[in-house]
Amino acid sequence: MTGAAVTRPWGHFTVLLDGQHCKVKTLQVNPGHSISYQYHHKRKEDWTIVEGDGVVTLDGIDIAVTAGDHVSILPTQKHTVLCSTSAGCPLIIVEVQTGEYFGEDDIVRLSDRYGRA
Repeated sequence: MTGAAVTRPWGHFTVLLDGQHCKVKTLQVNPGHSISYQYHHKRKEDWTIVEGDGVVTLDGIDIAVTAGDHVSILPTQKHTVLCSTSAGCPLIIVEVQTGEYFGEDDIVRLSDRYGRA
């Protein structure tokens, strides 16, 4: 599936490319919202922050991010991102997934403010 925005409680994502060896998405995290604290068994994710400000948490360590920053997330590395933009605009991320499997069922949620854990 490519092209259609998929709504989540934190904002939405759009799949730009769904290939055999990678998947590319844009994520829009709305102000004050965050994705679940999670990890994946079968994929690496590389995030490029395109717009907005946020806080990425990797294995319990918080890292402030802004447009132009890049974050690499290894398989089984626990991670989340919070949109901390004060101007009311969302945090936009381009996510490139590489690995052996890209399904949404490879998300292991450790905690989730929306009750999905």
